[in-house]
Amino acid sequence: MRFGLCCLFKAEKIAFRTTTVKVLATLSRRQQLDKLSAICLANAENLLAAVRAVDRLGIGAYRITSPLLPRMTHPEVGYTLDDLAMAGDISRLFAETKAFAAGRGIRLSFHPDQFVVLSSPRPEVVANSIRELEYHGLLAELVGAEVINLHGGGVYGDKDFALDNFARAFAGLSERVATRLTVENDDVSYTVADLLPLCRRLGMPLVYDVHHHRCNRDGLGEEEATTLAALTWQGRGQEQYCHLSSPRAGWHGGDAKPHADFIDPADFPACWRGREMTVDIEAKAKELAVCQLMKDLRGE
Repeated sequence: MRFGLCCLFKAEKIAFRTTTVKVLATLSRRQQLDKLSAICLANAENLLAAVRAVDRLGIGAYRITSPLLPRMTHPEVGYTLDDLAMAGDISRLFAETKAFAAGRGIRLSFHPDQFVVLSSPRPEVVANSIRELEYHGLLAELVGAEVINLHGGGVYGDKDFALDNFARAFAGLSERVATRLTVENDDVSYTVADLLPLCRRLGMPLVYDVHHHRCNRDGLGEEEATTLAALTWQGRGQEQYCHLSSPRAGWHGGDAKPHADFIDPADFPACWRGREMTVDIEAKAKELAVCQLMKDLRGE
């Protein structure tokens, strides 16, 4: 079993830069591109540092922050990699990250923001979502990420209708996105049981989030849900991905949805022990939480 860190660090001196459309709008186009080039280069450097750090810490997977190349798809200030003066250095660093991760057996993934919704009935929302996914597909290809994970999105009064929308949008994705796309059960709308038919229909893996499942029940037990989700990964010949978090307020003290700083070892499903799988740890203490859980499970 390998454990994954999600995006940011708590103790390691690694941070990613960004900018806003408001700031960029005050600059000339040349100034915009110069600023973006410097930010993207810094982020490429820090991505390589991040992957090296998780390897040093014994962490086997890393979820990459989505705005690695910030505002790239924005209609007013967007750009391509070739527009940037430092494109060559950025591409070289991405290639180095890809080679390092592959050599060390570190799985890389993305989890686009909540506004990326393929199930929406609004064509403009779907079009924007596809544009964002194509951006993620480009990044995934450059750095060697094998997973781009989404939630099912909204229900819009009819789950079957919404999931049909998802399937129609899926058909319009490029190969580099479609072959990496996964879907995750959430804590409000879509359960494992809701999503399994879609995954079988599209040949798309299901990322099983056990915390979400505990918040949004569907009659499946955790072992059954884990096994059914694992079967959806076989078509791609990939190791199953799951997510684990603990509720900040506990299971009996209010809203169980917000994530805690660390993982309560009691929240680790007993049925997961001994399985070959990747478990992304969604906890506020970031790498500290991942390392602590690994120690807890070893009995240290």
